[in-house]
Amino acid sequence: MKKIETDEARKKDTREKIALGGLVAKAGLRYEKRALLLGLLIDAKLRIKGDDTERARLTEIGEKAFGREPD
Repeated sequence: MKKIETDEARKKDTREKIALGGLVAKAGLRYEKRALLLGLLIDAKLRIKGDDTERARLTEIGEKAFGREPD
């Protein structure tokens, strides 16, 4: 039973990583260096920490990129 749970957890983790890679490609950053991508993500994390306005602004950009209107 534990092996099945472990396999399912591993599959879920793999699906999440693939989806995150898809976001990088959708943003047009597929060929950037990994260090740059990590730096961008760390910077974004610091910017949105406690800043609801910045979080909302970036969410709106993302929603538009997905072709949806913001909630």
